[in-house]
Amino acid sequence: MHYSLGIDAGGTYTDAILVKDSDGSVISSSKALTTYPDLVDGIRNAIESLEPDYLEHVNLVSVSTTLATNTVLEGTGCPVALILVGEHPVKGDFPAKHVLSTPGGHDFNGSELEELDMEAIRNFTDKVKDDVAAFAVSSFFSIRNPEHEIAITDTIHEMTGLPVVCGHELSQDLGAYERAVTAALNAQLIPIAHKFVRSVMDEIKRKNIDARLLMLKCDGTVVGLKDALDKPVETIFSGPAASLVGASFLSGLDTCAVVDVGGTSTDVSSINDGIPELSDTGAIVGGWKTRVRATRMETSAMGGDSHVWTRSTKIHIGPRRVIPLCLASSKFPSFLSKLKKSPVPLRSVLDRNVQPTKFFMRSGFKPMGLDESEAEVLNAIGDEPMSLDEISLLSKRYPSTIIIDSLIQKRLIQAVGFTPTDALHVLGEYNSWDAEASKVGAEKLGRLSKMTSFDFCMKVKEIVAKNMAFNLMSYMLPGIDRDGIKKIVDGEFKSRFKVDIPVVLLGGPVIAYEENMENVIDAEIIIPDHAEVGNAAGALFGKGIKRVELIVRPVSVADPKEGYLVFSPMGRKTFDEYREAIEYANEHGKKLVIDYMGECGVSKDNTEINVTQKTYSPEDWKHDPLETVIQITGIGYPKKFMM
Repeated sequence: MHYSLGIDAGGTYTDAILVKDSDGSVISSSKALTTYPDLVDGIRNAIESLEPDYLEHVNLVSVSTTLATNTVLEGTGCPVALILVGEHPVKGDFPAKHVLSTPGGHDFNGSELEELDMEAIRNFTDKVKDDVAAFAVSSFFSIRNPEHEIAITDTIHEMTGLPVVCGHELSQDLGAYERAVTAALNAQLIPIAHKFVRSVMDEIKRKNIDARLLMLKCDGTVVGLKDALDKPVETIFSGPAASLVGASFLSGLDTCAVVDVGGTSTDVSSINDGIPELSDTGAIVGGWKTRVRATRMETSAMGGDSHVWTRSTKIHIGPRRVIPLCLASSKFPSFLSKLKKSPVPLRSVLDRNVQPTKFFMRSGFKPMGLDESEAEVLNAIGDEPMSLDEISLLSKRYPSTIIIDSLIQKRLIQAVGFTPTDALHVLGEYNSWDAEASKVGAEKLGRLSKMTSFDFCMKVKEIVAKNMAFNLMSYMLPGIDRDGIKKIVDGEFKSRFKVDIPVVLLGGPVIAYEENMENVIDAEIIIPDHAEVGNAAGALFGKGIKRVELIVRPVSVADPKEGYLVFSPMGRKTFDEYREAIEYANEHGKKLVIDYMGECGVSKDNTEINVTQKTYSPEDWKHDPLETVIQITGIGYPKKFMM
């Protein structure tokens, strides 16, 4: 008898599920706290809570994670440098600490427009190398010829040894700005992805589990480890994609909407006839438009562990995740006493960091790129929660919100604060940790909001439930005015929304929000068994899909007899005849798909390959097609349950 192990590492919890291969039945499941900075402890705790007798018979491990999503949402990615080559149309800022624009790039046919200024690139690299964790390179029309990106990569590797991400490796779509953003985000995530995958591999090895290791992508498909490490940006939404696939499996529904309440975010998506709905354009996360093909979704930075704070008697939730007061009190015996003694600041000075329930502690990550002010404040912060007043007594500088935010963004400190999880502890609807700390926090924040602690927590719960409903209806009604949707959800009109497909709720304490959701929308709401580990279940049931697009064009539009170019993810190649180019494109594309599936552990016999070919020519064109687009899609089945 063989089994499969699914693991999902979220911002707050690491979940695990054990499934029998013969019929897909759930044998065991568990939840453990995600641990920072070393994730391996959380993964180990989740695995060790499973039935141990089955682990030696596991032959497939598949993982998903929201860590990449949360990193982008919270703006806590590693600092990177971005090199833009050629005349990039700049539509906005870039998610990079340092940016260099330099001559170079290619035209639509992959011909060099201008030589690279390697001296400028070397000077820039030498200047910023000690201040970043990775580099990103995006050259104009690198999807037609990546030679400039490759040359720069070789130079950076030679000078620094740091990871380098190239735009052509991530997307073959047009859109230079979006491709540059995607490359920069990918560079931010590479150190985090490597640490996560290494943690999983270390624990699997320690458990003597001899199994293939796959990772879920943001479109609900699985990839081998090499792609997961090289392109972590494609796992940005792997957690939400896992919840979608997992919700379908756990509920037995091929068509449903899914609301997944995690520690950091709430994500809404849908599955139709067993197929996740994908976005027509690149995924947008944290305000950044990317070229990552992902499940269509509505996401907000509000989850069970989002920071609840007050200012001007108004309650704010998020966008950053904090350690709940109840959890901090369970981990640190002296914390409850410290919380009780914490003074209530004047309402005039309140902000997201100046709160009677806000504390800070070191994360354990290695400091880098600090200025003098940041270094002084960080040196005053210890390994247990400290208030701003405590930090100011030990620091030469007052820990301003700007400095605190910068240290959080650099992942050097983590915050402790009141959360929706604390609110549920006060209301008696969730009882995992020290409810006394939650009650103390609710009293302090309630006083500032001119409410009782009970009413304060009921209001927090209501805000979270309405946010879930708002995200759901914004997803279900794309293109409809969001302000109007919000007004209906908030109850400003004597009407409410009706949803015609089942709505599956996933997440730890989602049952606490079921009644609130039913009061806001008319829908069949389902909370399946094992809903608390839905993402771990979803990590196991994604298919292996690889799409490769190749383009065939004449070298010269004026004289097609000069030959034909084939553009592929590996670069461009020239052929004398159109048919020769088409034959190569088909065979080369199929080989890329088969090789990729082999890396995922999927044999050629278990891979279905589909080829589509579209041609484009102007009117009265008397030659072979002006452009031929060949898309080769491989669908692999790494896990077939006998249902």
